[in-house]
Amino acid sequence: MKTYLVTGAAGFIGANYVKYMLATYTDCKIVVLDLLTYAGNLGTIAGDIDGDRCEFVKGDICDKELADSLFDKYKFDYVVNFAAESHVDRSIENPQLFLKVNILGTQNLLDAARRAWVTGKDEQGYPTWREGVRFHQVSTDEVYGSLGAEGYFHETTPLDPRSPYSASKTSADLFVKAYFETFKMPVSITRCSNNYGPYHFPEKLIPLIIKNILEGKSLPVYGDGTNVRDWLYVEDHCKAIDAVVRRGRVGEVYNVGGHNEKQNIEIVKLTIDTIRQLMTEEPGYRKVLKKQELDANGEISVSWINYDLITFVKDRLGHDQRYAIDPTKISTELGWLPETSFEVGIVKTIRWYLENQSWVEEITGGDYLKYYEQMYHNR
Repeated sequence: MKTYLVTGAAGFIGANYVKYMLATYTDCKIVVLDLLTYAGNLGTIAGDIDGDRCEFVKGDICDKELADSLFDKYKFDYVVNFAAESHVDRSIENPQLFLKVNILGTQNLLDAARRAWVTGKDEQGYPTWREGVRFHQVSTDEVYGSLGAEGYFHETTPLDPRSPYSASKTSADLFVKAYFETFKMPVSITRCSNNYGPYHFPEKLIPLIIKNILEGKSLPVYGDGTNVRDWLYVEDHCKAIDAVVRRGRVGEVYNVGGHNEKQNIEIVKLTIDTIRQLMTEEPGYRKVLKKQELDANGEISVSWINYDLITFVKDRLGHDQRYAIDPTKISTELGWLPETSFEVGIVKTIRWYLENQSWVEEITGGDYLKYYEQMYHNR
């Protein structure tokens, strides 16, 4: 049985990864390490933690003693590092926090893995490593900067981060690569496009739009809404990470993209249209609307769910215009391809949110409300 340390797995992508791995493999054990900050919700993975195949440890990836003790206790075969401060807006407000968590935290995990996995030295003086181990860093396409109207990010695209968040993720990637070059540590990195799907924290675009529609609030869109992102359904991303961890070449970077380029304003309009259509076809969904107006037939109205809810707000500082990823390398080497079109994935995502409002209400507590007011008030 292979044992995984999965950090940040009470967050969006990490939680989906844990669920995918436990459902797919019977021969793996997962230890989740998460500090449960604003975007981490233990309730997201509570049903997966059984004390046998999946255990939970509350803690900080920057804690050296904790990291060493976990490696000593569980003898990990793989580390999959999702743990990160991940929102660009928050990085603009508090850049130093991103340096601490995203850079120093990653480096602390690398050192803990090195202390646990090194078995000796070879003839050239390089460390020798326990057979079959792997440190995998989950990164982002934002390390590449911004694209013009055409072209794609490739693994060889120069790194050109534009925000404190992407700069911190770039630095973490470079530390991972440096440990490969300096210590021959068995590492890999994936850089993904924008994820969406179940359990997405509502500070991000799609779940924020869904939440605001249900509450009858305005839908804030940065600038003119023409910024383009490549959207990847989260389960497809989890499958890509699994393929790289198990079969990817050591020391390599793999780009993971969804072939779903959309302008932000397209996403917002499609989300509005989809919610209205679902509630028209399946009136039972209307019960989750916080704004309940009755139509002429005495039914809960959905006529107000339209583009009039859109409000354009002051653009984000340093807002990258376009991201687009070329996933040829992972497709060619590992046979991975995105399986979920955006048109299918957005319906699955919206249905999940409509049917799991208790999760949304639990996670959007006081800190989230303060953050939302700070980010969008008077913009």
